[in-house]
Amino acid sequence: MTFLLRSPLLLLSAALLTAPAWAQQIPDPAFDTCLSGLRAPARAAGVSEATFTQHTQGLVPDMGVVEKLNFQPEFRTAIWDYLAGLVDEERVAQGQALLLQHADTLARVQERFGVDPATVVAVWGVESNFGQTFGKSPLLQSLGTLSCFGRRQAYFRTEFYATLRILQAGHIAPERLVGSWAGAFGHTQFMPSTFERLAVDFDGDGKADLMDSTVDALASTANFLARAGWQTGQPWGFEVKLPSGFSASGEGRRTKRAMGEWAARGVQRVDGSPLPASGSAGLLTPAGPQGPAFLVLRNFDAIYSYNAAESYGLAIAHLSDRLRGGGPFATPWPTDDPGLSRAERREVQTLLIARGHDIGEVDGMLGDKSRVAIRAEQERLGHEVSGRAGQKLLKALRGG
Repeated sequence: MTFLLRSPLLLLSAALLTAPAWAQQIPDPAFDTCLSGLRAPARAAGVSEATFTQHTQGLVPDMGVVEKLNFQPEFRTAIWDYLAGLVDEERVAQGQALLLQHADTLARVQERFGVDPATVVAVWGVESNFGQTFGKSPLLQSLGTLSCFGRRQAYFRTEFYATLRILQAGHIAPERLVGSWAGAFGHTQFMPSTFERLAVDFDGDGKADLMDSTVDALASTANFLARAGWQTGQPWGFEVKLPSGFSASGEGRRTKRAMGEWAARGVQRVDGSPLPASGSAGLLTPAGPQGPAFLVLRNFDAIYSYNAAESYGLAIAHLSDRLRGGGPFATPWPTDDPGLSRAERREVQTLLIARGHDIGEVDGMLGDKSRVAIRAEQERLGHEVSGRAGQKLLKALRGG
């Protein structure tokens, strides 16, 4: 929404409200010196003098991103918690509605890139909750800071220069170029260099825009997967049942074996149907052989390349199956305290607030304040004090 302001006082107020986040922060001489040193390498990387000056003038660092880069979290998320929050009924219902809403675009995307609609929409859902969570960090500030401080400066400088080239090409307005603290942005969270390689102008307006064009974002995601080796018409994999006493030692996503070999070792699909007669797959047991097990094919590797984590790949793969009408995993996770959906996490937060805990906004994100409150309630209830919220805590809080 745009407002036409005529009073000088209102114009000044508007400038303060719409200026980049760094404009009201304190300059740093060391940062300024570093940026000056990046001018020549940026020019060699295809960034004009005018572009560099325009977009770095007044830029100040955000040292919070360096802290995030170096932070090693003590709180580890179990796979059943991770998937419970990413693949819940709320996200499945929204994703299925969006499949219908964007059916024509997704059909054209599939025709051109060979990637099915459910997989594309699943990436969209996991990466940004279907465009609802882009991140709020100005990319130039975050990547400029990481180019000068902390680890992996060479990598972040490459992304910084790519960001400047994106602005130079006019793909995205400077004020819209915000994202994660590490530089990923848009509906499906591309890094700037990935944007340059793989972003697609699919709506024909002359710009590849992952921020404000859903059409471009969906096509760009499919292009990413296609370039990562997606095999049209093939599944990502499927859940299997392992025979009693099966040893999964040495097995994994990369250790591909022929389907016949898996069948000879007694591996079966959970629905009792036979394994495919041909092809090869790796065995994924994210919670050990007592939990859900999966034979994963080449398309899982393509999903994995989007963000190199098997739990992430499994979230997208499972969400894509749910969007096609599939159900939850047949084998339960090996825990007596399953994870919470986002709706249940919001309920936990509401119940914590009702008990007088200051946790901030009810958003389904169980951050530091929520965990402090959870620990206090776990101690009061006589539960293990872990800071983790599962079904046991939710049930206890509901009971008062």
